[in-house]
Amino acid sequence: MPRVAEELTALDVRRLAHPGGRRNVLFSVGGVPGLHLQITPKGGRSWVLRAKVGDLRRDIGLGGFPGVTLSQARDKAREARAKIETGIDPVEERKAAKAALVAAQRRGLTFAEAVDKALAAKLDAFKNAKHRQQWENTLAAYATPDLGKMLVQEITTQDVLRVLQPLWSDRTETASRLRGRIEAVLSWATVAGHRHGDNPARWAGNLKELLPPPSKVADEGNHPALTLDDAPRWFAALQTRDGFGARALELAALTATRSKEVRGARWDEIDLDKALWIIPGARMKMGKEHRVPLSARAVALLQALPRLEGNPLVFPAARGGQLSDMTLSATMKRMHESDVAEGGAGFIDRVSKRPAVPHGLRSTFRDWVAERTTYPGDMAEVALAHKISNAVEASYRRGDMIEKRRRMMSDWGDFMGGKVRDGQVVRLG
Repeated sequence: MPRVAEELTALDVRRLAHPGGRRNVLFSVGGVPGLHLQITPKGGRSWVLRAKVGDLRRDIGLGGFPGVTLSQARDKAREARAKIETGIDPVEERKAAKAALVAAQRRGLTFAEAVDKALAAKLDAFKNAKHRQQWENTLAAYATPDLGKMLVQEITTQDVLRVLQPLWSDRTETASRLRGRIEAVLSWATVAGHRHGDNPARWAGNLKELLPPPSKVADEGNHPALTLDDAPRWFAALQTRDGFGARALELAALTATRSKEVRGARWDEIDLDKALWIIPGARMKMGKEHRVPLSARAVALLQALPRLEGNPLVFPAARGGQLSDMTLSATMKRMHESDVAEGGAGFIDRVSKRPAVPHGLRSTFRDWVAERTTYPGDMAEVALAHKISNAVEASYRRGDMIEKRRRMMSDWGDFMGGKVRDGQVVRLG
């Protein structure tokens, strides 16, 4: 047993200095047998416990000084000696723990990595490339922002719930599909040995107890929309808000385009001189190129946006990628809550009485065309990039009425901006 040295105080320890020379020097500090402060020729300081472990003499590092205080070093030394007395070698124990951690990290797989591997494994199960793309897009838009960097073995039901809850009421079908796709990815990860235990995205006996059944929630097709009377007031409130999310929502409103089309907008798709935005078919729901005439309001909005060097996106997220759909949804939600807090009625759908959502802006536009203008309905359908249901009409329709739609979108922008012509009806000139 090493002799017990005189107990030094914290002040004594601070006053210790290297006596000179090229070797490290050990100073016994007392309090615990074998506890020393090691000082290097350059002044580095660390705690060392000298002890006999079995037949071996060990110098056990306990951390640097002053990061580890004298009191903490003595506590660590006592713990190490207690282990030695029970037959445990603290050095070997530490090596084993480190090796286990490294092995776990090597086995560990993030959710984003699991998505790629799971989709590759399911490649033959997809009917076509579009089906696979739908899986990738859904997971990338809604799950990866929250779960992407998490190790699959660390994902819990509460993590999955955090992803699903914001969508469950307003975009139930999308949320339900998303849940199934997360479950499939985590199921693959379990079988592949990257996680164990129950699947946190499982519905029966799990999320079923925390979320209402999809059949009991409003159908996704009926997205809560702004009423026509509320639209100008909502648009004015939107223009007072800062950030790319608010500006993306503003462009979505002015162009009646889908959230994903706006969030993925690139500067090379937009010709401000011609006031034209051409969305390639690869980014459209119907897979066909869509030309969007830009009103003066839309052009002014785009001209005022900053452009980030090296980033082609019109509305980049803080980390450089696309904004998530939840960014736009959250903006509308906050606008509704703010209006209610200020004594207003908020911005709710006339029928469902639920707060309006971004996709509902397209319904508001369609209602405006039908109820407040004499523009033909098929022109509005083209503006919304809807599929023409009449096969004969579709076969003869070659143009997209771009110039006629330009006037319509200008009038729509004026309506949203609070400018009304001829009372409430915009007439074709």
